[in-house]
Amino acid sequence: MVKVYAVLCLLGLSIAVSNALNNGLVRTPPMGWLAWERYRCNIDCEKEPDNCINEDLFLRMANLLNDNGYAAAGYDRVNIDDCWPLHNRDEHGRLVADPVRFPHGIKYLADKLHKMNMKLGIYGDYGTKTCGGYPGMMGYIRKDSETFASWGIDMLKLDGCYADVKLMNEGYAEVTRALNQTGREIVYSCSWPDYQRIAGMNVSYENVAKHCNLWRNYIDIQDSWDSVTSIIDFYGEPKNYRDFGVVNGPGQWNDPDMLILGDYSLSKDQSIAQFVFWCYFSAPLFMSNDLAKIQDWTKEILLNADLIAINQDPLGRMAQRVSASGGREIWRKELADGSVGVILWNRSTYGTPVLMTVTFAEVGLSAGRTYCIRDLVTHVNSHATTSFSTYVNPAGGVIALKVSQAC
Repeated sequence: MVKVYAVLCLLGLSIAVSNALNNGLVRTPPMGWLAWERYRCNIDCEKEPDNCINEDLFLRMANLLNDNGYAAAGYDRVNIDDCWPLHNRDEHGRLVADPVRFPHGIKYLADKLHKMNMKLGIYGDYGTKTCGGYPGMMGYIRKDSETFASWGIDMLKLDGCYADVKLMNEGYAEVTRALNQTGREIVYSCSWPDYQRIAGMNVSYENVAKHCNLWRNYIDIQDSWDSVTSIIDFYGEPKNYRDFGVVNGPGQWNDPDMLILGDYSLSKDQSIAQFVFWCYFSAPLFMSNDLAKIQDWTKEILLNADLIAINQDPLGRMAQRVSASGGREIWRKELADGSVGVILWNRSTYGTPVLMTVTFAEVGLSAGRTYCIRDLVTHVNSHATTSFSTYVNPAGGVIALKVSQAC
């Protein structure tokens, strides 16, 4: 009887593991490049060959990541988004990449990237169609998961257009099981919580984290500072932090959407601000820009090793807003070595820098000892005992600090 019970327990454990994601992947936030915000669903490669969704785009970006130091800094993923397949499946019900725009197929792209020690991600949709009107996974979950695995796909971003939001708890979990059953390690990015939020449903982030490696909580980012600040505000709401900030950690990441540095709208200070917040959120860092055309100062921000180290901190805590008054905000992030990351943010448009002060007590540090304060943008160290003061530029300027017991 004892032996039978033990076998049943082991079987139960096996079932639990297969039903949860449990893939051991992305123990720190994934980094790379993603097509959507910059290139959208432009499929007119005849008129715009350098600005459309095709094989050449992803190979160009992979080479730029590899040749310009991005891959070495951690940006080792290239992700295809919507609008890559034909509108019809083949006679066996399989997805087919558009043969004009992807003449060698998706496996060819994956093989090319793997030879560069990089990874390829792809886009799907839980519903009957993708948001762009291409075939969705509804009714084909097992088949599509096996297809992606056979192509050598390393990450799946699963959207939720043309689907019943009430079915998503089970539906996204069904994809988890199908991905597990392929035997291939595939990072799973879910859009399910955002669709439930839009529908006014309560989101169980513990359940989401059980089934997904990363997930979208909020609206798509657009190429504007207003869009960036709306996302930061959403992440700063105390209720939202209690709902999803607390589940952030190794293998399970809140995704505030893509980095738009290098596109058209952000000033230099605002570009620094987006990158700082995404790093302090422990967010996935997926650029969506034309890497061949970004300015040197943008590249410098994106390759800032001090900020990337904050993003990749093994503790994986998400920054929390601790004060907000008069357009001035202070945010705090716990780090694995006992240090604290601090953001001073000046949101006001009053046209001059303002002096901001953070006391060590308000970010959870003991007074009466000398701390090393490292500015993670300028890479300059200083020391203080009770508080730290500095001027912060208006219209989105930030100061990003790491406060430690020793330099």
